[in-house]
Amino acid sequence: MAPPPSSQSSNSNVSRPAALHRPKAPNAVLAEAELQWIYTEEELLHTPSIVDGMSAEQEREMRSKGINFIGQVGVMLKLSQMTLTTAAVYFNRFLMRRSLVNKKEGAKALHHYQIAAVCIFLATKVEETCRKMKEIVVVICRVAQKNPNLIVDEQTKDYWRWRDTILMNEDHLLEAIAFDLTIDKPHKLMFDMLQYYRESHNKELRNSAWTFINDSAHTQLCILFPARTIAAAAVYCGAKYCRVDLPDEGGKPWWEVQHVSLREIRRACNYMAGIYEKTPVKEGVENIYTPESVDMEREGSSQSVKRAREDDEVQNGDAEHSKPGDKEAANGKEEAGHQSKKVKTGTNGVGSGASATKEDEEVASEEGEVEE
Repeated sequence: MAPPPSSQSSNSNVSRPAALHRPKAPNAVLAEAELQWIYTEEELLHTPSIVDGMSAEQEREMRSKGINFIGQVGVMLKLSQMTLTTAAVYFNRFLMRRSLVNKKEGAKALHHYQIAAVCIFLATKVEETCRKMKEIVVVICRVAQKNPNLIVDEQTKDYWRWRDTILMNEDHLLEAIAFDLTIDKPHKLMFDMLQYYRESHNKELRNSAWTFINDSAHTQLCILFPARTIAAAAVYCGAKYCRVDLPDEGGKPWWEVQHVSLREIRRACNYMAGIYEKTPVKEGVENIYTPESVDMEREGSSQSVKRAREDDEVQNGDAEHSKPGDKEAANGKEEAGHQSKKVKTGTNGVGSGASATKEDEEVASEEGEVEE
């Protein structure tokens, strides 16, 4: 992914208010504390859950479901995006220290919905967007049972079960995340970058970058890159999408001015691009990442298989009512046809059986992706 083209050098000397002077380098102590929670992609393949026997795909699916649970509860509670981001970071950090797999000996592992509920409760207090305990528990019960109109009161068993789960496991969450509650928000850093380059009024660019950060909260990006890198990646992708040129300053590109590596920005963008490509499209929503020809090819292949079956049935019916001499002639033609096919495949260097098997596997894999 190429960097966004820089504008003319004359734009780099634009006078800025005192509040928008060149950003300072991140505090060394805070940056070092944040790096303690940054992992490599290889380390993500050796989380406690995976070590205990869970597959990497299943572990990522549990993470996605847990963060989606946080988002649904947050919408019903009308929580800010900052609170939801904080809860998502707590959730991902917890799973880097604790396992989702039940062991034969010892305490039973928490369900990913239970972890998400505790993270929401803690995030509302940290971000000072507190809600009453009853409101949180009622919404969690409704989301967990996928019934937004569920009647929940203090007399139901589900209410007390979820309430006790949250209160009893808050200490376990704090211990797992080492009481590190302060989280640098990429949203604020992104807005500061846009404001520094006087692009905060650009609604399209601002919304594109904001969407990138919100989507990244549903992934493991928060434990792969620092918040400043995520914010810069959001600005980078938004500038490319909106075709906005961010000016150089003093002979340095904008990412160096913001104290971010271009290599890390591209890694974050490529990671999110891979997530977008793998995300299944909901029914009734047009998939802008998959060409329409895929569906047409799939329909054509199914129709061709149907026609081939009909032809076989017709040929079998004719063979039953034909004379013995006609059957022998037909068999001779079929053998000649098979021999000609063998000669063709031999000259091409590809076996018909192998190619057919490969095509069947591709069709089967495509159908499996659609069903999922």
